Amino acid sequence: MITLILIAFSLALDCFAVSMAGGALDPKPRLANVLKVALFFGLFQAIMPLIGWFIGISFARFIDNYAHWISFVLLAAIGIKMIYESLKSDDDCPKRNILNLPTLILLSIATSIDSLVVGITLGLLNTPLILSITVIGIFAFTLSVAGYYLGCRLSALFKTRIEILGGIILIAIGLNTLAEHWDWHSKLANIFTNILGL
Repeated sequence: MITLILIAFSLALDCFAVSMAGGALDPKPRLANVLKVALFFGLFQAIMPLIGWFIGISFARFIDNYAHWISFVLLAAIGIKMIYESLKSDDDCPKRNILNLPTLILLSIATSIDSLVVGITLGLLNTPLILSITVIGIFAFTLSVAGYYLGCRLSALFKTRIEILGGIILIAIGLNTLAEHWDWHSKLANIFTNILGL
């Protein structure tokens, strides 16, 4: 159960960060917007492991090879679009909103692909499938709500060009997905260790 909770928390961190980027565009959030984001992220985080469970181990290698690229492309594309639109005058582009349905679906997919891979290995845990996806969904929902409200507070603090911060956050999450796949953290640590002669 402890392992399941740690997995659910780790998977929900991307939802937290992306929700924060969405909340940054909504300085006076309505409860409906908060729940919309949280429900989408929570449902996708819960459904993806279920899909992974039924896909089975035979497809695990294929999914693992491409999941990080899919997440990176979706998150980076939306992040770049946010930054680009934030640099244009209000007369040149409509009000920016990452909460429209197509964008929200793309973000939900991008943040839940890891859950798809995790679902393949859930059978190794001594917990029922329904309990596993419920815990994962609850964590994603809860952290999404927290992230959205935090983003709103940041918007109130920074006032202008908060969309740039939101775009940077999305791109950073995508880059981190690639970094984790290629284990750049360990490689960079080894490089610095060698340079310092430690």
